Amino acid sequence: MLITKLKDQETIVSLVTGKVFILNCHGCKEVSFPEQEANALQKELQATGNVTGILTTDYICNPENIKLRLSYRQSEIDAADTVLVFSCGIGVQTIAEYLPGKKVVAACDTVPLPGFQGVTPLEYDCKQCGECYLNITGGICPLTACSKSLVNGQCGGAKNGMCEVDPTMECGWERIYRRLKQVNRLDMLKCPVQIRNYATKVDVTE
Repeated sequence: MLITKLKDQETIVSLVTGKVFILNCHGCKEVSFPEQEANALQKELQATGNVTGILTTDYICNPENIKLRLSYRQSEIDAADTVLVFSCGIGVQTIAEYLPGKKVVAACDTVPLPGFQGVTPLEYDCKQCGECYLNITGGICPLTACSKSLVNGQCGGAKNGMCEVDPTMECGWERIYRRLKQVNRLDMLKCPVQIRNYATKVDVTE
């Protein structure tokens, strides 16, 4: 089971450049989704006149479902410079995979709770680390895409683009590099390693 919490408003606003298309996932809403806070923030963004569209749907981690729903909103997505996703890390990774040429950013952090996690049929996973790296790594999670969960780049063992731990697995950091190059964000590789705050405590009774 998991819980999503909004990043602080200043961080979210800083992620949005130019026109923005907003995507809300309510698939795991019964677990936790900061709906009121998200709606309030989205109204503020709409007031700027830079929102090309808003789509609220269930389980964006289901590729067939989201592919169909996004196809109806393609013109709004094309008009946007950024796709802002309010979901867990798996949902953000799904959208980044489906929109390879678009800047996709996460508005939420994902925090763990014991028990069942989602219904995604994909191989994506979310470490629920509480301070998401996806906005630095182009929507590809280094903790799950890399067999060593490296957060500071590729190790020296990858060969021909494949992982040294699992030769059948593509190197996660090569995927991240290609993705950042595709969306013209290679500058993100200059960002310092994000230090994890393990003292952060989430009150799940809120």
